[in-house]
Amino acid sequence: MLAYYLHDLSPDLIRFTDTVGIHWYGLAYVMGFYFAYLVMRSLAARGYGQLKPEAVGDFITLVSIFGVVIGGRVGYMLLYDFDSFLHNPLIILQLWKGGMASHGGILGIVIFTWFYARKHQLSWPGLGDNLVVGAPLGLLFGRIANFINGELWGHPATVPWAVKFPTEIHTREFIPPPTLSFNPDALPMHSNEIIAALKQTPTGLQELEAALPPRHPSQLYEALLEGLFLFIVLYLVRTRCRKNLPHGVLTGLFFILYAIVRIIGETYRVPDSSLIMGITKGQFYSLFMIGIGLAFLFNAWVSQRRSIAK
Repeated sequence: MLAYYLHDLSPDLIRFTDTVGIHWYGLAYVMGFYFAYLVMRSLAARGYGQLKPEAVGDFITLVSIFGVVIGGRVGYMLLYDFDSFLHNPLIILQLWKGGMASHGGILGIVIFTWFYARKHQLSWPGLGDNLVVGAPLGLLFGRIANFINGELWGHPATVPWAVKFPTEIHTREFIPPPTLSFNPDALPMHSNEIIAALKQTPTGLQELEAALPPRHPSQLYEALLEGLFLFIVLYLVRTRCRKNLPHGVLTGLFFILYAIVRIIGETYRVPDSSLIMGITKGQFYSLFMIGIGLAFLFNAWVSQRRSIAK
């Protein structure tokens, strides 16, 4: 029998009061924006893209607010929790309760960069080419925060690195054994608090470990695929290819590769909402991203042909 890791991490980096603190999820966004800024500024300083190095800071600030945060939140409510939004539209403002969709954030970035490019008379696909190189780092930190929060876990597994998530006791998937001596509904919401509470009982922690199935840490799989892998590929393409690469090539590759790795990662993850045509919503929406990516690549090819013809 393997002694699987029992997830006991706190979603709070620092807690000042019962309701105020610094959360890992919020820190992940800050780190994502900061590292995207560093990458974009470095590329701009080396002559990649039209955006000047001194303009990168303002651009990242605006795209993080209007693209990532607003787009991610609106996307989540419309794509994954529309019923709750209809019953209480103000729920869209409750960012501290979580609920962000990466597909919505990406769409928000696409829309915002289009407006920004038009206002500053820049190439829209060209503006996106540097942005998508740094964007996977935000996905990397976000998925790690998902793991720390003990959410969006994977299917049951027997791999040596499988994890037992105590937060599962508050979901429909958890089937408490008849001999369970504690009431799951009476326990706190987060892994570390659940474990701390059960340590006060004679056999509570042992019963919890026995009742929980080990699962794929799918959050970490997606962190490696959507974050680290995607960043390495796009960074190498950006820096190893010629600087006059047609505008939109990097953006097109991002959409296609993100869709592929998201579809792969979701095969290990328990769906967090209903299926569409037998696949998860994340996989379904990713199919459209492949089409968008191909459109960017086709536009880049057409633009290059026109440039050569001149």
